Amino acid sequence: MTRHILVTGASRGIGAAICEYFVASGDHVVALSRSGDAPEGCVLRMAVDVSSSEAVTEAVTRAIAAHGPVDVLVANAGITRDGLAMRMSDEQWRDVLSTNLDGAFYCARAVLASMIRHRAGRVIFMGSVSPFYGVPGQANYAAAKAGLVGLARSLAREVASRTITVNVVAPGFIDTEMTAGLGAASEDMTALIPMGHMGTTADIAGVVGFLASNHARYMTGQVIAVDGGLAMGL
Repeated sequence: MTRHILVTGASRGIGAAICEYFVASGDHVVALSRSGDAPEGCVLRMAVDVSSSEAVTEAVTRAIAAHGPVDVLVANAGITRDGLAMRMSDEQWRDVLSTNLDGAFYCARAVLASMIRHRAGRVIFMGSVSPFYGVPGQANYAAAKAGLVGLARSLAREVASRTITVNVVAPGFIDTEMTAGLGAASEDMTALIPMGHMGTTADIAGVVGFLASNHARYMTGQVIAVDGGLAMGL
């Protein structure tokens, strides 16, 4: 059966790989990104800043009107504004919290009504191992991603009786455009990974695909690390 999949942060990296995974599975993928760009095969692309509650609500309303209830939400949109906490500006802090945490909440809130009426759904937040491992210079990012865990577990209890699951995927060091610009620091981080190499965007997309499937229907409120063992035991 063709599902309605809504993916945020869809223009590149992990988000684009997730879109491609579901498109290849024959699903209807609605892709949201700031630029409006998304992989080929998505049935609808929209330019949306997820830090705007109004913009998210409007986009989800349009998606539901076109393709029916949302079956799977993948709240992947995220940004970094790294810096040591003592030098971090209010703007750096707020930008990251607004996109990475507020945006995820706005998206979940917008799709849940249709999922509850349908009595089924999957909500998947894109977290990180950062808050569990402790990465210097990422107080804002780690706080936002840690917040997703609390958000997911509260929502999971609220909607479990409606056969809706809410989980968090926590990537480790993944080979993307973002990590490609780290230079020598990339080698230092890779050396800390027990498996000895970075992950790929396909590694993340596969786990997201699993959580969206019936194989994971009895999993909710969970944090799934995909990190080569970097934050083992989170």
